[in-house]
Amino acid sequence: MTGRSIRTGTAPAPVGSYPHARRVGELLFLSGIGPRDPATGAIRGNVTDARGRLTSYDIDAQARTVFANVRAVLEASGARWEDLVDVTVYLTDMAHDFPAYNAVWAEHFPDPDTAPCRTTVGIDALPTPIAIELKCVAALPPQRSRSDD
Repeated sequence: MTGRSIRTGTAPAPVGSYPHARRVGELLFLSGIGPRDPATGAIRGNVTDARGRLTSYDIDAQARTVFANVRAVLEASGARWEDLVDVTVYLTDMAHDFPAYNAVWAEHFPDPDTAPCRTTVGIDALPTPIAIELKCVAALPPQRSRSDD
């Protein structure tokens, strides 16, 4: 496989055997990023009962945490927020969570003309009890993409 694998301690550890990101030429591909706390692994916004079963979650808290985790992986990779060109959003409850998620998106990308492309997909579940995950691609300017490739 070509490119350079990126792992960072500033984002939550991947839940499987894969890197946080892979840089290939001028492109940076991020693995799916969720709302776990980088220090504790706890899922922000989740509320559980005495048996540890999920009873509710806060999509606003999860969305904000996902954005912070994406930013951490971008920075560890030598990229910036503005380098994002494509984002795929996975929501486990599209009807309920899309409006709140979309509001957080608009805070982070207030200008649609400079925002990355986005696809939002409703899915049944994610590998851990999270309500949102982002899959991102960034394009690096040539001067930042040539080192370490």
